Amino acid sequence: MDLIRTWAVFRKELIHIRRDLPSLIQVVLLPVMLLLLNGYALTFDLTDVPLAVYDQEQSRVSQDFLQGFKGTRYFRIHDSVSSYDEIARLINSRQVKVGLVLPFDFSRSLKTGQTAKVQAIIDGTDANTANLIVGYLQGVTSAYSQKVTLERLRLQGATRLELPLKTDSRIWFNEDLESRNFIVPGLIAIIMTMVGALLTALCIIREKERGSMEGLMGTPLKKWELILGKLGPYFLVGMFDMFITMAMGEFLFHVPFRGSVFLFIILAALFMVVVLGQGLLISVVARSQLDAYQMAMLTTFLPSFLLSGAMFAVHQMPAALQVASIFVPATYLATISKGIYLKGIGMKILWPDALMLCGFAAFFLIVASRKLVKKIQ
Repeated sequence: MDLIRTWAVFRKELIHIRRDLPSLIQVVLLPVMLLLLNGYALTFDLTDVPLAVYDQEQSRVSQDFLQGFKGTRYFRIHDSVSSYDEIARLINSRQVKVGLVLPFDFSRSLKTGQTAKVQAIIDGTDANTANLIVGYLQGVTSAYSQKVTLERLRLQGATRLELPLKTDSRIWFNEDLESRNFIVPGLIAIIMTMVGALLTALCIIREKERGSMEGLMGTPLKKWELILGKLGPYFLVGMFDMFITMAMGEFLFHVPFRGSVFLFIILAALFMVVVLGQGLLISVVARSQLDAYQMAMLTTFLPSFLLSGAMFAVHQMPAALQVASIFVPATYLATISKGIYLKGIGMKILWPDALMLCGFAAFFLIVASRKLVKKIQ
């Protein structure tokens, strides 16, 4: 392989990127816009759930029970109503997510030692949100139930008022349970996939459509000189976008970075080689730039967004999709990114993911080189 010829192709592609200023600006702004939109708009945190209260009794005891909802960040009492019809109207108009109904005999049931019943009417349009709301409701009612139980024991003269079981939770790696700490490291894999694959998916087919590929075929360039010269500039652009994403995660979203920055950059560079090889393969087999763009979107962006585990947990997917995620390269960078960012783990644990990326890189580059026929067809 002649490094001078490789450098000539590298310089030619670099000049082309520099002259195509609109595309270059788009490539730089793409990760910024994706990170801003997903970092702020996409969240799995559920707070200030609007709540409508139908308190049929209006007693001191029922108001004491409602204090548990007022004192938590998960609920916000939106309105007090006087009928089921008002609850239905507020839920249908999406003004509230929950309607809480306290019966007229609420305090009497508690004072006589019976089980008081409280009805919660939940908007189940969004199943995930509804499940979270159910958990929050059970947490508030359980806390109040414990309070009432301890008060009953105290009135009965119990000298030791301790619950038989106490849960002391300790959350590791994402102590504040901020969803952006989970989303931003995963977005790095999605952004690098989009930038790397979409850029190189057009590099060969663009030369063919413009007719300049024939001139390259007439030169003594070898396949690997052409491939490395073509991919080099896009590798630099992709890594530049990665550094922008890392800087935004650090200074804008304040995502903790607990691992080795050097290790993360090395493994991210390896992943960039994977997506560049994948984009190159698409560019070699595509018949037009439109075909290449559509193939890149279908085979890189959508799988990386939906199946990589960057946004949605893989283990909660159907078995067939879990198997499909094995063949998505972004799956392994998403695991690496979250592991290094949040857990601070190293190659002792991440080596299987790094090995899979090496396999993907070799596969895409070798297949692309064999599909690249250096002759006029």
